[in-house]
Amino acid sequence: MSDIVIIQGLKVDAVIGIYDWEKNTRQPLLFDLEMAWDNRLPAQTDDIRFALDYEAVSNEIVALVKRKPYELIERVAEEVAAMVMQTFKVTWLKLRVDKPTALPHAQSVAVQIERGSRG
Repeated sequence: MSDIVIIQGLKVDAVIGIYDWEKNTRQPLLFDLEMAWDNRLPAQTDDIRFALDYEAVSNEIVALVKRKPYELIERVAEEVAAMVMQTFKVTWLKLRVDKPTALPHAQSVAVQIERGSRG
């Protein structure tokens, strides 16, 4: 399968960081996802029931990340990837998590992970 559904620039304000000041404030995280999904049936039927519901994926990511504080974006990435794959039956994904406020002289820091099999 070579079909990919993409969500780009999903912004979530999260409690994230290792420093004391970060534990009391929300900072933006940006998510880019590429998810393997067979789009042939949704394309043939024009029926949302067969498509990967990217609004639902986005809403679940926001809810998960806002649910608790995190110290590392690496952990955020792993938890989001696991949730998306389990909840939405996605067999492969590539996920990038950016923390734009991490370093004063850098546009952003990020981690990118790839999980599953493209099959």
